[in-house]
Amino acid sequence: MKSSCHQHSISHLHAPLLFLLLFSFAALLRATDQPATIFEGSKNIGNVQLPGEIKYDAQTHSYTVAGGGGDLWFAQDDFYFAWKKVSGDASISADISFIGAGKNPHRKAVLMIRQSLDVSSPYADIALHGDGLTSLQFREEPGGTTHEIQAAISKPTRLLLEKRGDYFYLSLAHANDQPQISGGSIRVPLTGPFYIGIGVCSHEKEIVERAVFSNVKIGTPSVVPEPKLYSTLETISIDSTDRRVLYVAPEHFEAPNWSRDGSYMLFNREGHILRIPATGGAPQEIDTGFANRCNNDHGISPDGTMLVVSDQSQDDHNSRVYTLPIAGGTPKRITKNAPSYWHGWSPDGKTLAFVGERNANFDIYSIPVDGGEETRLTTAEGLDDGPEYSPDGQFIYFNSVRTGQMQIWRMHSDGSAQEQITHDEYNNWFPHISPDGKFMTIISFDKSVVGHPPNKDVLLRLMSLSDGKITVLARLFGGQGTINVPSWSPDSKRFAFVSYQLAP
Repeated sequence: MKSSCHQHSISHLHAPLLFLLLFSFAALLRATDQPATIFEGSKNIGNVQLPGEIKYDAQTHSYTVAGGGGDLWFAQDDFYFAWKKVSGDASISADISFIGAGKNPHRKAVLMIRQSLDVSSPYADIALHGDGLTSLQFREEPGGTTHEIQAAISKPTRLLLEKRGDYFYLSLAHANDQPQISGGSIRVPLTGPFYIGIGVCSHEKEIVERAVFSNVKIGTPSVVPEPKLYSTLETISIDSTDRRVLYVAPEHFEAPNWSRDGSYMLFNREGHILRIPATGGAPQEIDTGFANRCNNDHGISPDGTMLVVSDQSQDDHNSRVYTLPIAGGTPKRITKNAPSYWHGWSPDGKTLAFVGERNANFDIYSIPVDGGEETRLTTAEGLDDGPEYSPDGQFIYFNSVRTGQMQIWRMHSDGSAQEQITHDEYNNWFPHISPDGKFMTIISFDKSVVGHPPNKDVLLRLMSLSDGKITVLARLFGGQGTINVPSWSPDSKRFAFVSYQLAP
């Protein structure tokens, strides 16, 4: 009897208490620290004085990450990182929001893929800053300097980082929209297994900042049988080599010119010339009259009042050179013979330099800006291309394959004293001289590449004209259309170009 009464009292009197205990325990699990369920580990990276942490809320499927650290930049990283190890192509996406106003506008919440947990490891990430700036950051080699591509979109709510081969892609979205390609891609080769995850840097050594990562997904990029071409108009600083996106679209456009006053740029798309503010925005088409098959050889006069185009809409549909007012109007034909492709305008505004194919040979020619007889400046067999005047008008720089490999040459503006400027393992194209006359930019293809085709791994390189030293500005996917024409900023500090991506 005692035993029976005892069991009866447990089942009827203590069952509600047992249920309450179980409910409280479940609630406690939701409210306390738990392992980041999709991550294998987490810790401070670098010289971080304060402990970081990650909390997982199973009810909202979100991670709250707290991190300190002085910076996530330069040659080493200080931040809190949660990760898992993967190999091959990979992707990570999340909705990210900061908690609180924060002390430093440069605090960062990141989606990151890095080679190792070493402080100076190669990596790529999407960094959402406290002030809304969003950038694709990367370090190309151990101990190297971090660089970035600043996106045109500010304060996105959803971010997606994809690794396809050696390339990393940035996609962003606001609210409930699907992430869209939002910047130029970068090439950072990683070998073997690597780390993928989320992190926070406070950008202040003595404090910890927090961010919430919701809807976190780690996987592999979708397979795209027929990827779409995206074009991105970018600028790059020659001092820091940091890049900034002005305009990106799922279409093909080419060859930016930077206006003489620095306020806008021009580029060509589907046979037309478009104008866009130098700060970014929506491009507007310029009325070029009958010239509706303009190619990527166009430019602006030294005084900024005229536009020159190479158009193939007339007669035999071979390219000829035309000029018209910069705001638009009826084109005036300058070259009688075809094909002719403009590339340079003399600083005094009186002469145009162009490439002409005559008798199956491509050479450099000059012609008065109002038209007339053309003057042949080069006579070597093979292709001479890309003529551009130096700012003082003394020289014309060009590229030539006369030695068997495409290299940069220069000559006096009358065609005399032709001399080779570059002597290296690359095929070098399209020399562009800075307005202050100190630097030259070129696009460099692998020596195995013939011509200047599109969709290749290329280098944008900078040569100091005082000592001939060459440095790499950017490694990108591009080629034809990237820098066919002059595109320096008037202050000689930045350079405009178009990069390309084959992506969903």
